[in-house]
Amino acid sequence: MKAIVFESFGQAPKVAQVPDPDTPEQGILLEVKASGICRSDWHGWMGHDPDIVLPHVPGHEFAGIIREVGKGVKNWKVGDRVTVPFVCACGTCPTCHSGNQQICDDQFQPGFTHWGSFAQYVAVHRADSNLVKLPESVSFEAAASLGCRFATSFRAVVAQGKVSGGQWVAVHGCGGVGLSAIMIAAALGATVIAVDIDPEKLALAKAAGAAYLVNARDQPDVSTALMELSKGGVHVSVDALGSKITCYNSISCLRKRGKHIQVGLLAGSEANPPVPMHLVIAKELEILGSHGMQAHAYPEMMQMILDHKIAPEQLIGRRISLEAAAEALMRMDSFEEKGMAMITQF
Repeated sequence: MKAIVFESFGQAPKVAQVPDPDTPEQGILLEVKASGICRSDWHGWMGHDPDIVLPHVPGHEFAGIIREVGKGVKNWKVGDRVTVPFVCACGTCPTCHSGNQQICDDQFQPGFTHWGSFAQYVAVHRADSNLVKLPESVSFEAAASLGCRFATSFRAVVAQGKVSGGQWVAVHGCGGVGLSAIMIAAALGATVIAVDIDPEKLALAKAAGAAYLVNARDQPDVSTALMELSKGGVHVSVDALGSKITCYNSISCLRKRGKHIQVGLLAGSEANPPVPMHLVIAKELEILGSHGMQAHAYPEMMQMILDHKIAPEQLIGRRISLEAAAEALMRMDSFEEKGMAMITQF
């Protein structure tokens, strides 16, 4: 099959012919029809993920058609249209039994622990625990956009933040994660403030449902500006970027008993950010992480798509070829993409 492969961290990946993946006994072989390009893929390419073994094929946001089924799979057949969460669970550990497959003790992640979806085919292990069936009306592109950014944001806003109508929500960073969080929070009836340094991304945030826009480049004190806009602080604040500055601002703009949700990865030089713990104590704030979403939790999100309350495909920017994806991957840290870049030509 054709795939994007990198043999050294931080060195240019290339398109190459590599062997097709074997079909796992408890898994399936998927023909990839769409694959998103995410900043998490960039982190992997840079060597920030200790699970990656070289040479490696990245890609963890994907959807496609089942082409082969392992003999131990019970619930799926060749021809099924499916997607998967980016964290695939074992289904048997205590954490999975508690319903929290997104932080499975023995998880595997295509594109990180295993070869991923920047390829014509990808193997998905433990299919009965991890596959999500796609309604015919949901496109492969829309489904691929759910895999990491949208699904993680959905869980962050709905399950972790418990956002409801009438609340104020701040979203720091208007890339794929941020735009997803904005769309979901707005659909739930929240008043959303979008924060970024790029006017074009702020325009996308407005289109996604943000009621207020704050350009952090022009604002000497982002947290104070947000507290003034929200008349005392926001109820829920999401760091969708993952930087020391956005993390600090996200916590600092909360009202009493507010919730900070960390979605953006804090890796490399941005790891271990300073935290305004005096505010956490004085305001009884909550600090929560959000790491993917369980396969069994997808139906609520899928129903909102079918009801036209959220439209993840609207957040897709460029549709590109596998050959163009190598350059797009290397440029992910420049934050130049407007919306999600999606591989649709293999």
